[in-house]
Amino acid sequence: MDTLKKAVVSTMAGVLVLGGYAAGRMMQPERAQAAAMEPAVADPPPAPAVGRALPSFATLADQVSPAVVSIKVVAVQKAAQQAAPPDPFGEGSPFPGFRMPHPAPPPGGFKRQGAGSGFIVRDDGLILTNNHVVEEAKEITVTLSDQSEYNAKVIGRDAKTDLAVLKIEPKGTLPAVKLGDSDALRVGEWVMAIGNPFGLSETVTAGIVSAKGRVIGAGPYDDFIQTDASINPGNSGGPLFNERGEAIGINSAIFSQSGGNVGIGFAIPINVAKSLLPELESKGSVTRGWLGVAIQKITPDLAQSLELDDNHGALVADVTNDGPADKAGIKRGDVIVKYDGKKVPESSALPAMVAVSPIGKAVPVEIVRHGKSKTVEVEIAKLQDQTAEADDETPQKGKWGLALREVHPEERERMGLKKGEGVVVADVQADSPAAEAGVQPGDVILQVNQTAVSSGDDVKTEAAKVTGDKPLLLLLRRGEGDSRFAALKAK
Repeated sequence: MDTLKKAVVSTMAGVLVLGGYAAGRMMQPERAQAAAMEPAVADPPPAPAVGRALPSFATLADQVSPAVVSIKVVAVQKAAQQAAPPDPFGEGSPFPGFRMPHPAPPPGGFKRQGAGSGFIVRDDGLILTNNHVVEEAKEITVTLSDQSEYNAKVIGRDAKTDLAVLKIEPKGTLPAVKLGDSDALRVGEWVMAIGNPFGLSETVTAGIVSAKGRVIGAGPYDDFIQTDASINPGNSGGPLFNERGEAIGINSAIFSQSGGNVGIGFAIPINVAKSLLPELESKGSVTRGWLGVAIQKITPDLAQSLELDDNHGALVADVTNDGPADKAGIKRGDVIVKYDGKKVPESSALPAMVAVSPIGKAVPVEIVRHGKSKTVEVEIAKLQDQTAEADDETPQKGKWGLALREVHPEERERMGLKKGEGVVVADVQADSPAAEAGVQPGDVILQVNQTAVSSGDDVKTEAAKVTGDKPLLLLLRRGEGDSRFAALKAK
């Protein structure tokens, strides 16, 4: 007879199961006799204990919590930026065509309130947090663990790494967090987060480092620490500690489909903040090196098309006219495999390598072009803050599934194309190699197999040269003006 034990406690939030199942069986007499006749089998030895007992974070939390602060922000959001409230009578509603009236925006825009976390890094009131916590803030109030409040001002911000530095004027010296070494952090180490999720101040959570070097599309210098320590809205800007009480990260983002924690949080490595902190404090912004290329990740198909031995490096999809790379002779289709003597493991690593280069420095850059290595010297510049006769209009049911046309004058001007450069993708056949490679109508084909094209006939000529299972390599210019390579595999 099975014995089932459950421990269930009812809470305001729902039902929480505290216990599991405990099952046992009474052996029947005939089964006991059979068991006695069987040869004795020794019980397997117990599994050896691995590691050590789970740590307690109580002492650590007592030590570092006084240096963690709550940040409240008031910002003015202009009417054009204000998202319209949800419309219950929108598309798919039982009353299509009806719209709910929206109130007119007040003069000067809407006041928006926000909250986040931060931590004191110097005893005179210097505070680190996320840029997105204080961006466009008109008023910033910092609350310490003893509930004392101070007005704060932003003395430096960097949107590309989502870092901000605040300053308050305390009455005396304040407890400050010790900054650790995020490069020495290992996957599997225990970490502790402190912050103000959903306005609940001084909330402590713990977990482990799940991964390092995560690229999540937050910016050009993504290099996040992934953790399963519970992080929620309001934790942004708060510290992630190691077991020694050193801040090794700044909690910045979560992955969630519900808006709440699902066990995947991301923190900016503290070494990034340490390298930028002096310049943010003294200048208010960050000066970075600029190479003047647009790059993309190398897939196995692209590696095969480019005659590469492996997938490491950064593929140059576009080169800025008269930029440092252009002046050094770097071209579209080149693969940057080494920068300043260091291997480029993947495309996402290159922007950070270039960013820290001194302005004006001549940097050796090793590239692979048509399967051969070559080294050029690039003088690094300062990064500025800026962000044919028509063919058959029906997608060809042949090898690649593309329909092409000439570039219209307005398209050429909008996309910055030279005269006679490129051919437009008029349509893409569904379930074709072009569709599977992500080619879209409106893309402009600039190169085929690293040869410039200006008409549909050029594209056909170069495509006909592809033999065997080698992918067809296209360089595409998107409608927004950015370029990327696509490798089309014949079916």
